[in-house]
Amino acid sequence: MRSVLALAGRSAQLIDHRERPWASVTFSGARHSVVLRYTGWEACDDGEALIAALPDHEFTVPGALVADVTVVRTDEAVLPERTLEVELELLLLDQG
Repeated sequence: MRSVLALAGRSAQLIDHRERPWASVTFSGARHSVVLRYTGWEACDDGEALIAALPDHEFTVPGALVADVTVVRTDEAVLPERTLEVELELLLLDQG
């Protein structure tokens, strides 16, 4: 979560975080679902920057490899105040 929040920026509000175990024949780990909310024009710009940075960003998580990050959903409103909600799903594989 610290890595995601650091990339998300100071204006991101953590709305929800869920973790569930994940395994394949050769790997085990966890899927994380994260919902972030940005409120205000400048904050929403930070949210858009997060979305743009995700495809090329290399997360560093001790003991795990971030195998996949997906933007699952975005919701944006302009009135009464601009808000952007971003839902991410991350697949972390256990190392070792």
